[in-house]
Amino acid sequence: MSTTTGIKEVARRAGVSIGTVSNVLNRPELVATSTRQRVLDAIAELGYVRNDSARQLRAGQSRQIALVVLDVTNPFFTDVVRGAEAAAEEHGVMVVVCNSGEDAGREHRHLDLLEEQRVRGVLITPVDESPGSRLELLIQRGTPVVLVDRGSGRHSRCSVAVDDLLGGRLAGEHLVEQGHQHVAFVGGPATLTQVQDRHAGIAAATAGHASLSVVATPNLTVASGRTAAAEIAALPPSDRPTAVFCANDLLALGVLQEMTLRGIRVPQDVAIVGYDDIEFAAAAAVPLSSIRQPREQLGRTAASLLLEEIEDDGRHEHRHVVFQPDLVVRESSAKPRTRARRAR
Repeated sequence: MSTTTGIKEVARRAGVSIGTVSNVLNRPELVATSTRQRVLDAIAELGYVRNDSARQLRAGQSRQIALVVLDVTNPFFTDVVRGAEAAAEEHGVMVVVCNSGEDAGREHRHLDLLEEQRVRGVLITPVDESPGSRLELLIQRGTPVVLVDRGSGRHSRCSVAVDDLLGGRLAGEHLVEQGHQHVAFVGGPATLTQVQDRHAGIAAATAGHASLSVVATPNLTVASGRTAAAEIAALPPSDRPTAVFCANDLLALGVLQEMTLRGIRVPQDVAIVGYDDIEFAAAAAVPLSSIRQPREQLGRTAASLLLEEIEDDGRHEHRHVVFQPDLVVRESSAKPRTRARRAR
Protein backbone atom coordinates (compact mmCIF):
# COMPACT_ATOMS: atom_id res chain seq x y z
CA MET A 1 0.00 0.00 0.00
CA SER A 2 1.35 3.42 -0.94
CA THR A 3 1.05 6.24 1.57
CA THR A 4 0.55 8.60 -1.41
CA THR A 5 -2.60 6.88 -2.64
CA GLY A 6 -5.08 9.61 -3.55
CA ILE A 7 -8.56 10.08 -4.86
CA LYS A 8 -7.33 9.87 -8.46
CA GLU A 9 -6.01 6.33 -7.91
CA VAL A 10 -9.31 5.32 -6.31
CA ALA A 11 -11.27 6.72 -9.26
CA ARG A 12 -8.99 4.92 -11.74
CA ARG A 13 -9.30 1.57 -9.90
CA ALA A 14 -13.09 1.85 -9.66
CA GLY A 15 -13.47 3.08 -13.24
CA VAL A 16 -15.38 6.23 -12.22
CA SER A 17 -14.78 9.95 -12.16
CA ILE A 18 -13.11 11.82 -9.30
CA GLY A 19 -16.45 13.55 -8.70
CA THR A 20 -18.13 10.19 -8.17
CA VAL A 21 -15.54 9.19 -5.58
CA SER A 22 -16.08 12.54 -3.85
CA ASN A 23 -19.82 11.91 -3.77
CA VAL A 24 -19.32 8.46 -2.27
CA LEU A 25 -17.23 10.03 0.50
CA ASN A 26 -19.43 13.04 1.16
CA ARG A 27 -22.89 12.47 -0.33
CA PRO A 28 -23.25 8.69 -0.79
CA GLU A 29 -27.02 8.90 -1.26
CA LEU A 30 -26.41 10.49 -4.68
CA VAL A 31 -24.53 7.44 -5.99
CA ALA A 32 -26.10 4.22 -7.26
CA THR A 33 -25.61 1.27 -4.91
CA SER A 34 -23.51 -0.79 -7.34
CA THR A 35 -21.24 2.15 -8.20
CA ARG A 36 -20.88 3.09 -4.55
CA GLN A 37 -19.82 -0.44 -3.67
CA ARG A 38 -17.25 -0.47 -6.48
CA VAL A 39 -15.71 2.72 -5.11
CA LEU A 40 -15.70 1.38 -1.55
CA ASP A 41 -14.00 -1.81 -2.76
CA ALA A 42 -11.32 0.28 -4.50
CA ILE A 43 -10.79 2.30 -1.31
CA ALA A 44 -10.33 -0.89 0.70
CA GLU A 45 -7.97 -2.46 -1.86
CA LEU A 46 -5.76 0.63 -2.08
CA GLY A 47 -5.84 1.44 1.62
CA TYR A 48 -6.94 4.98 0.82
CA VAL A 49 -7.33 7.36 3.79
CA ARG A 50 -9.15 10.60 3.03
CA ASN A 51 -7.35 13.86 3.81
CA ASP A 52 -10.09 15.20 6.04
CA SER A 53 -7.99 18.11 7.28
CA ALA A 54 -7.54 19.46 3.76
CA ARG A 55 -11.28 19.19 3.13
CA GLN A 56 -12.03 20.99 6.35
CA LEU A 57 -9.59 23.79 5.56
CA ARG A 58 -11.23 24.28 2.17
CA ALA A 59 -14.56 24.53 3.96
CA GLY A 60 -13.10 27.09 6.39
CA GLN A 61 -13.38 25.04 9.54
CA SER A 62 -11.92 21.99 11.26
CA ARG A 63 -13.05 19.40 13.76
CA GLN A 64 -10.44 20.49 16.23
CA ILE A 65 -10.33 22.76 19.22
CA ALA A 66 -7.11 23.73 20.98
CA LEU A 67 -6.14 23.79 24.63
CA VAL A 68 -3.11 25.98 25.44
CA VAL A 69 -1.72 25.21 28.90
CA LEU A 70 0.99 26.85 31.00
CA ASP A 71 2.94 23.65 31.70
CA VAL A 72 2.16 20.36 30.03
CA THR A 73 4.30 18.50 32.61
CA ASN A 74 2.08 19.69 35.48
CA PRO A 75 -0.40 16.92 36.44
CA PHE A 76 -2.99 19.63 37.14
CA PHE A 77 -3.18 20.38 33.42
CA THR A 78 -3.18 16.68 32.56
CA ASP A 79 -6.45 16.36 34.46
CA VAL A 80 -7.83 19.54 32.83
CA VAL A 81 -7.03 18.03 29.40
CA ARG A 82 -8.79 14.81 30.38
CA GLY A 83 -11.96 16.72 31.21
CA ALA A 84 -11.82 18.79 28.02
CA GLU A 85 -11.34 15.68 25.89
CA ALA A 86 -14.35 13.99 27.49
CA ALA A 87 -16.59 16.90 26.51
CA ALA A 88 -15.06 17.22 23.03
CA GLU A 89 -15.51 13.53 22.24
CA GLU A 90 -19.23 13.83 22.86
CA HIS A 91 -19.32 16.36 20.00
CA GLY A 92 -17.03 14.43 17.64
CA VAL A 93 -14.25 17.00 18.08
CA MET A 94 -10.56 16.48 18.82
CA VAL A 95 -8.51 18.50 21.32
CA VAL A 96 -5.05 19.72 20.25
CA VAL A 97 -2.86 20.48 23.29
CA CYS A 98 -0.20 23.21 23.14
CA ASN A 99 2.30 24.08 25.86
CA SER A 100 3.16 27.76 26.35
CA GLY A 101 5.73 27.01 29.04
CA GLU A 102 4.64 30.23 30.79
CA ASP A 103 6.32 32.11 27.92
CA ALA A 104 4.34 34.90 26.20
CA GLY A 105 6.31 34.65 22.96
CA ARG A 106 5.71 30.93 22.71
CA GLU A 107 2.02 31.48 23.44
CA HIS A 108 1.83 34.02 20.58
CA ARG A 109 3.43 31.56 18.16
CA HIS A 110 1.00 28.82 19.15
CA LEU A 111 -1.96 31.15 18.56
CA ASP A 112 -0.57 32.12 15.13
CA LEU A 113 -0.38 28.46 14.08
CA LEU A 114 -3.76 27.58 15.54
CA GLU A 115 -5.41 30.40 13.61
CA GLU A 116 -3.68 29.27 10.42
CA GLN A 117 -5.04 25.76 11.01
CA ARG A 118 -8.58 27.15 11.38
CA VAL A 119 -9.23 25.52 14.75
CA ARG A 120 -12.84 26.03 15.73
CA GLY A 121 -12.01 27.50 19.12
CA VAL A 122 -9.34 27.88 21.77
CA LEU A 123 -9.26 26.98 25.45
CA ILE A 124 -6.38 28.77 27.15
CA THR A 125 -4.75 29.59 30.44
CA PRO A 126 -3.10 32.75 29.11
CA VAL A 127 0.31 34.15 29.84
CA ASP A 128 -0.45 37.44 28.05
CA GLU A 129 -3.98 38.78 28.37
CA SER A 130 -3.04 42.45 28.03
CA PRO A 131 -4.93 44.86 25.74
CA GLY A 132 -3.69 44.41 22.18
CA SER A 133 -2.24 40.96 22.89
CA ARG A 134 -2.26 38.13 20.35
CA LEU A 135 -5.11 36.55 22.29
CA GLU A 136 -7.19 39.72 21.98
CA LEU A 137 -6.51 39.79 18.24
CA LEU A 138 -7.65 36.18 17.92
CA ILE A 139 -10.94 37.02 19.62
CA GLN A 140 -11.46 40.15 17.53
CA ARG A 141 -11.08 38.04 14.37
CA GLY A 142 -13.93 35.82 15.49
CA THR A 143 -12.30 32.71 16.98
CA PRO A 144 -14.23 31.61 20.10
CA VAL A 145 -12.04 31.59 23.22
CA VAL A 146 -12.67 30.33 26.75
CA LEU A 147 -10.25 31.09 29.59
CA VAL A 148 -9.39 28.07 31.74
CA ASP A 149 -8.37 28.37 35.40
CA ARG A 150 -8.63 32.11 34.94
CA GLY A 151 -11.52 34.47 35.62
CA SER A 152 -12.51 37.22 33.21
CA GLY A 153 -14.73 40.23 33.69
CA ARG A 154 -14.88 40.86 29.96
CA HIS A 155 -17.96 40.20 27.87
CA SER A 156 -15.99 38.99 24.83
CA ARG A 157 -15.23 35.53 26.23
CA CYS A 158 -16.33 32.83 28.65
CA SER A 159 -14.17 31.77 31.55
CA VAL A 160 -13.96 28.87 33.98
CA ALA A 161 -12.00 29.35 37.17
CA VAL A 162 -11.64 28.50 40.82
CA ASP A 163 -11.92 31.17 43.51
CA ASP A 164 -8.19 31.49 44.18
CA LEU A 165 -8.70 34.29 46.70
CA LEU A 166 -10.78 31.87 48.75
CA GLY A 167 -8.18 29.13 48.24
CA GLY A 168 -5.45 31.36 49.62
CA ARG A 169 -7.65 32.33 52.56
CA LEU A 170 -8.39 28.69 53.36
CA ALA A 171 -4.68 27.92 53.49
CA GLY A 172 -3.95 30.98 55.62
CA GLU A 173 -6.79 30.37 58.05
CA HIS A 174 -5.68 26.75 58.47
CA LEU A 175 -2.09 27.75 59.27
CA VAL A 176 -3.20 30.49 61.67
CA GLU A 177 -5.48 28.00 63.45
CA GLN A 178 -2.48 25.69 63.78
CA GLY A 179 -0.69 28.43 65.71
CA HIS A 180 1.81 29.57 63.09
CA GLN A 181 2.97 33.15 63.52
CA HIS A 182 5.47 33.38 60.67
CA VAL A 183 4.30 32.11 57.31
CA ALA A 184 6.04 32.22 53.91
CA PHE A 185 4.29 32.35 50.55
CA VAL A 186 6.24 30.63 47.76
CA GLY A 187 5.15 31.34 44.20
CA GLY A 188 5.67 33.12 40.90
CA PRO A 189 5.86 34.66 38.49
CA ALA A 190 3.78 37.42 40.04
CA THR A 191 2.38 38.30 36.61
CA LEU A 192 0.16 35.18 36.73
CA THR A 193 -3.30 36.00 38.02
CA GLN A 194 -3.50 32.72 39.93
CA VAL A 195 -0.34 33.56 41.85
CA GLN A 196 -1.58 37.07 42.60
CA ASP A 197 -4.94 35.85 43.90
CA ARG A 198 -3.52 33.02 46.02
CA HIS A 199 -1.05 35.44 47.59
CA ALA A 200 -3.78 38.02 48.22
CA GLY A 201 -5.93 35.34 49.84
CA ILE A 202 -3.32 34.22 52.35
CA ALA A 203 -2.31 37.82 53.01
CA ALA A 204 -5.89 38.61 54.01
CA ALA A 205 -6.11 35.53 56.24
CA THR A 206 -2.84 36.16 58.07
CA ALA A 207 -3.26 39.92 58.51
CA GLY A 208 -3.17 40.70 62.22
CA HIS A 209 -2.46 37.07 63.10
CA ALA A 210 0.91 36.15 61.55
CA SER A 211 3.73 37.75 59.62
CA LEU A 212 3.84 36.86 55.92
CA SER A 213 7.01 36.82 53.85
CA VAL A 214 7.23 36.11 50.12
CA VAL A 215 9.76 33.92 48.33
CA ALA A 216 9.34 34.66 44.63
CA THR A 217 9.91 31.93 42.05
CA PRO A 218 10.41 32.23 38.27
CA ASN A 219 7.90 29.46 37.59
CA LEU A 220 5.71 26.84 39.25
CA THR A 221 8.01 23.82 39.14
CA VAL A 222 9.56 21.34 41.56
CA ALA A 223 13.01 22.80 40.85
CA SER A 224 11.82 26.29 41.77
CA GLY A 225 10.32 24.88 44.96
CA ARG A 226 13.66 23.37 45.91
CA THR A 227 15.45 26.66 45.26
CA ALA A 228 12.92 28.53 47.39
CA ALA A 229 13.29 25.99 50.19
CA ALA A 230 17.07 26.38 50.12
CA GLU A 231 16.59 30.12 50.56
CA ILE A 232 14.29 29.56 53.53
CA ALA A 233 16.58 26.92 55.06
CA ALA A 234 19.54 29.32 54.91
CA LEU A 235 17.82 31.66 57.37
CA PRO A 236 18.73 31.47 61.07
CA PRO A 237 16.27 29.13 62.82
CA SER A 238 14.86 32.06 64.82
CA ASP A 239 13.99 33.92 61.58
CA ARG A 240 12.80 30.92 59.63
CA PRO A 241 9.05 30.66 58.91
CA THR A 242 7.30 27.76 60.61
CA ALA A 243 4.88 27.28 57.72
CA VAL A 244 5.03 27.59 53.93
CA PHE A 245 2.09 28.01 51.55
CA CYS A 246 2.99 27.21 47.95
CA ALA A 247 1.16 28.51 44.88
CA ASN A 248 0.91 24.95 43.53
CA ASP A 249 1.70 21.38 44.50
CA LEU A 250 4.81 21.09 42.33
CA LEU A 251 6.40 23.91 44.29
CA ALA A 252 5.26 22.27 47.53
CA LEU A 253 6.83 18.95 46.52
CA GLY A 254 10.09 20.74 45.75
CA VAL A 255 10.00 22.49 49.15
CA LEU A 256 9.35 19.14 50.84
CA GLN A 257 12.25 17.47 49.02
CA GLU A 258 14.74 20.21 49.86
CA MET A 259 13.69 20.52 53.49
CA THR A 260 14.03 16.76 53.94
CA LEU A 261 17.45 16.80 52.28
CA ARG A 262 18.61 19.51 54.68
CA GLY A 263 17.34 17.75 57.77
CA ILE A 264 14.47 20.19 58.37
CA ARG A 265 11.53 18.05 59.40
CA VAL A 266 8.05 18.35 57.94
CA PRO A 267 5.82 19.06 59.77
CA GLN A 268 7.76 19.26 63.05
CA ASP A 269 10.03 22.13 61.94
CA VAL A 270 8.03 23.57 59.06
CA ALA A 271 4.49 22.92 57.85
CA ILE A 272 3.69 22.91 54.13
CA VAL A 273 0.43 23.51 52.26
CA GLY A 274 0.22 23.23 48.46
CA TYR A 275 -2.42 24.06 45.86
CA ASP A 276 -4.26 21.90 43.27
CA ASP A 277 -4.29 18.58 45.17
CA ILE A 278 -2.73 16.62 42.32
CA GLU A 279 -2.43 12.86 42.77
CA PHE A 280 1.22 13.15 43.86
CA ALA A 281 0.24 15.34 46.83
CA ALA A 282 -1.32 12.46 48.73
CA ALA A 283 1.45 10.08 47.61
CA ALA A 284 4.36 12.23 48.84
CA ALA A 285 6.74 10.87 51.50
CA VAL A 286 4.97 13.25 53.87
CA PRO A 287 1.43 13.52 52.44
CA LEU A 288 0.80 17.13 51.50
CA SER A 289 -2.05 19.28 52.70
CA SER A 290 -3.41 21.09 49.65
CA ILE A 291 -6.17 23.29 48.27
CA ARG A 292 -8.20 21.04 46.00
CA GLN A 293 -9.44 22.24 42.61
CA PRO A 294 -11.99 20.29 40.52
CA ARG A 295 -9.47 19.79 37.74
CA GLU A 296 -11.36 17.56 35.31
CA GLN A 297 -14.55 19.54 35.86
CA LEU A 298 -12.68 22.72 34.93
CA GLY A 299 -11.67 21.18 31.59
CA ARG A 300 -15.06 19.64 30.85
CA THR A 301 -16.97 22.82 31.67
CA ALA A 302 -14.61 25.01 29.64
CA ALA A 303 -14.85 22.74 26.58
CA SER A 304 -18.64 22.57 26.89
CA LEU A 305 -18.89 26.37 26.94
CA LEU A 306 -16.59 26.63 23.92
CA LEU A 307 -18.55 24.05 21.90
CA GLU A 308 -21.80 25.72 22.86
CA GLU A 309 -20.48 29.03 21.53
CA ILE A 310 -19.28 27.38 18.31
CA GLU A 311 -22.59 25.63 17.68
CA ASP A 312 -24.95 28.43 18.75
CA ASP A 313 -23.93 30.58 15.78
CA GLY A 314 -24.18 34.02 17.36
CA ARG A 315 -26.85 33.27 19.96
CA HIS A 316 -24.39 32.29 22.69
CA GLU A 317 -24.22 34.37 25.87
CA HIS A 318 -20.81 34.48 27.53
CA ARG A 319 -20.70 33.11 31.07
CA HIS A 320 -18.12 33.13 33.85
CA VAL A 321 -18.16 29.96 35.94
CA VAL A 322 -16.37 30.01 39.30
CA PHE A 323 -15.87 26.83 41.33
CA GLN A 324 -15.14 26.76 45.05
CA PRO A 325 -11.90 25.14 46.28
CA ASP A 326 -11.60 22.87 49.32
CA LEU A 327 -8.86 22.48 51.91
CA VAL A 328 -7.54 18.91 52.21
CA VAL A 329 -5.57 18.51 55.44
CA ARG A 330 -2.85 15.88 55.53
CA GLU A 331 0.30 15.19 57.51
CA SER A 332 2.41 18.06 56.13
CA SER A 333 0.62 20.73 58.18
CA ALA A 334 1.05 19.82 61.82
CA LYS A 335 -0.81 20.66 65.01
CA PRO A 336 1.07 23.01 67.38
CA ARG A 337 1.30 20.25 69.98
CA THR A 338 3.56 18.29 67.58
CA ARG A 339 6.09 21.11 67.56
CA ALA A 340 5.70 21.60 71.34
CA ARG A 341 6.51 17.95 71.92
CA ARG A 342 9.73 18.39 69.94
CA ALA A 343 10.67 21.48 72.01
CA ARG A 344 10.57 19.49 75.24
